[in-house]
Amino acid sequence: MNNDILAQNKTSWNAIADSFFGVTALPVYGCLCPTEDELHLFPDLPNKKVLDIGCGSGHSLKWCKDHGAAELWGLDISERQLENAQKFLAENGYAPKLFCSPMEENPGLPTGYFDVVYSIYAIGWMVDLQKTFDLISTYLKPGGVFIFSWDHPFMHCVDVQDEKLIFSGSYFEQEPFTFTRTGGGKGAGRGPAAYEEGGNSLTLYNRRLSDYINTLASAGLVALRVVEETDKETMARDCEFSSKYYAPCKAKKFPLSLIVKARKL
Repeated sequence: MNNDILAQNKTSWNAIADSFFGVTALPVYGCLCPTEDELHLFPDLPNKKVLDIGCGSGHSLKWCKDHGAAELWGLDISERQLENAQKFLAENGYAPKLFCSPMEENPGLPTGYFDVVYSIYAIGWMVDLQKTFDLISTYLKPGGVFIFSWDHPFMHCVDVQDEKLIFSGSYFEQEPFTFTRTGGGKGAGRGPAAYEEGGNSLTLYNRRLSDYINTLASAGLVALRVVEETDKETMARDCEFSSKYYAPCKAKKFPLSLIVKARKL
């Protein structure tokens, strides 16, 4: 496990956490993709125990409680994110159990306990995919479900040149890369959207779709559904060309987000 990358990302997320308050949270899965209101990936939540991996400001946990979840648990690497989540959920009358830890470590979460574990646009921040999925599998009851979303693997391959989208990167490249972020805002997502200099350094690994599916299988999790879609509204409208990372003109050509639902055997 690369502790240097985790330490760098922790420091940066503490610095930018406030600007990502409420960004990319259920029922939204990602950028310009169908929502949970359309996909219905979650089971009925009354009496269910849920765990949010990379819970951020707690807005997805609130959605779960609003839909009847019995217990709210969350994990995030950023103390500032958890401070925001604790305050936000308390203001709404909810009492979550929150833990500050990287995904690759168990900070004291119960095993064989959760009906649903999910990660909304956060799973890509892990540095060890196998260790993360192995732990998630241990948290779930047999038959429990794991749902996650992240940038589609094509995103790191496509660039803009002369108002055209071109394949400029290798789909097979899995070395870590570093970029800077200055903040969030509507449509920013929580993935690797690059900004101008002066931001906070963050490091990610690219993953292939097969990496996710095969690692799920080796962790005892079977994929039930893989969603690679752009939302109907974007597909139906005319879009001007844009070089923005999450541009609608890109979304009309390929999915910007990947959503996967798996079940523990």
